[in-house]
Amino acid sequence: MITSNPFAELAAVIPPAVMQAYVVLMVILVAGGTILDMVHKKNAKYFFENAKKAKQNAVRSVGAGEKFGLMVKTAGKEVLTAGEFANSQRRISHLFMMYGFIVFVVVSAILIFAHSAPGAQAPAILPLLWHLGALSLAVGGYWFWVAIRVDLSSEGRPLFAVSRADLFILSLLAMSTFALLWSFTQGTAIGWLFFALFIAGTTTLFGSVYWSKFAHMFFKPAAAYQKRVTRADGSAENLPTITRDDPAQRQRHSLELLRDAPMDMGLGIKREAPNHY
Repeated sequence: MITSNPFAELAAVIPPAVMQAYVVLMVILVAGGTILDMVHKKNAKYFFENAKKAKQNAVRSVGAGEKFGLMVKTAGKEVLTAGEFANSQRRISHLFMMYGFIVFVVVSAILIFAHSAPGAQAPAILPLLWHLGALSLAVGGYWFWVAIRVDLSSEGRPLFAVSRADLFILSLLAMSTFALLWSFTQGTAIGWLFFALFIAGTTTLFGSVYWSKFAHMFFKPAAAYQKRVTRADGSAENLPTITRDDPAQRQRHSLELLRDAPMDMGLGIKREAPNHY
């Protein structure tokens, strides 16, 4: 079952050209939504103005080689391994969703554009990756929604409290969940219902970029890289550059008794989850 191409069977009812046009439309919606988000929030304008200001306040020049090294570090930590997440569960959940989404979307495009003719035989690895991508996306998404999304018990909110901020994760879950259900029930009456819900979830995901956090994934790597550059050139986004383990930081403490205290003093607040609201 998981090695059969669901789009080849679908081609008996829906022409491949229609499926391909739908994929192109989703790409246009993502591009258009991202551009509108940039115009509305002025993200790009802020980013370039901030970079210009940082360059003016820099205390040292960062060469091309060092910048390339910072790009590699950014790709390795913030992009490929989601190292900015201190919570290990949140990090693993994010990686499940990120890689599941990439595999699912890329393989879907390959299957639709190259192997969607009626009776087409795609390499068995492609449908397998399609199902595994959808499964990975669902596992990470449900893990985030149920266990990580927010400390609901602390806030006194019901488990399934929904707001517009949840549009992104809910549409991701709908796309992955109904894609799997459609594939497993393809050719049945209930299968067509799952297919309709799969298309609805997918269209919502790619069509709601302007209102969801989808566009965030495009700005996140650039912002992380820029932050590393400002630390390297000394501008530090106009923030103090003295760290807690710097001897000068100890002397700046207003209480003389705490100047010789351990630098990790006060971290006991992290020993227990905040569930006493």
